[in-house]
Amino acid sequence: MAGRPVFPETAVEIGLAAAVVTVERSNPQILVARTGETGAVEVPSGRFDPLAHRTLEIGLRAFVSEQTGLSLGYVEQLYTFGDRGRAAGEAGMPHVVSIGYLALTRVDGQAKALPPGARFRPWYGYFPWEDWRGGRPAILGTILPLLREWSEDTEAEKADVARRALPRAARFRLSFGIDGAPWDEEKVLERYELLYEAGLIAEALHDGRPAALARERLPALGEAMAFDHRRILATAMGRLRAKLKYRPVVFELLPATFTLTALQSTVEAISGRHVHKQNFRRLVENAALVEPTGEQTTTRGRPAALFRFRRDVVQERPAPGLRLGTRG
Repeated sequence: MAGRPVFPETAVEIGLAAAVVTVERSNPQILVARTGETGAVEVPSGRFDPLAHRTLEIGLRAFVSEQTGLSLGYVEQLYTFGDRGRAAGEAGMPHVVSIGYLALTRVDGQAKALPPGARFRPWYGYFPWEDWRGGRPAILGTILPLLREWSEDTEAEKADVARRALPRAARFRLSFGIDGAPWDEEKVLERYELLYEAGLIAEALHDGRPAALARERLPALGEAMAFDHRRILATAMGRLRAKLKYRPVVFELLPATFTLTALQSTVEAISGRHVHKQNFRRLVENAALVEPTGEQTTTRGRPAALFRFRRDVVQERPAPGLRLGTRG
């Protein structure tokens, strides 16, 4: 038909990638598997089949269940990752557009039944600078001088002017909470992106970033992942930390009944920060998120009162979360 536009025949494949999070013994864990070719670690992922799956989420739940045997609880779509080269393949292969998801689950011993190669790994092994529960992470002593040097390279920064709203130094200050700026635990992705752009992590070297290629060696900054899966995980971590403040998602990671100590340790595990016990209990009481069951723990030691999540709170107010604030 005359005048009808002609589109290039570019093959695009839609992939689904899941950052599956659980908390075990006060430590947040992420479900990973090793790829067969390189041995690199990746999050569960699969191809969306529109003929077999009515929705993207149904497809995600199906392949995670098939690959791992796990049943997911809370699931939320994060972002669409479609940069060229993000999943490098042979010439002529489809361009992969991956839709990332955050998924929460409770393992309850299911980890022992995971298929070979799949396992839960501590998520702070991929982002060691994000865990402030024991104070300022020692690894920042390595990161901050390198990023400061990179941020003060005015000649290299000239190429950033057209595509960045803020100069390097400002982004560095706001992301890592230096020079008077507060540390914001939600800025996980921003911190990861700076490390990638500065060529300080293995993924930047794998992708051929000039900043990484110019370095004689890279510092050991957490475990690398295949493709851009550590970026997907950073997006999931930041989203979950934000969700704690206005949605009761933390209870997806807890059993039906729990102690206030278990609730606090789970919140601390996700947020990466220590919370004062009395202040936390006052916060929980004011938020009216839990109610006592009238029962106590029966394990060794001093019995502790058991609580359960008040599901009616979701209907009572629009943002039923735990507003912990930000770290100064």
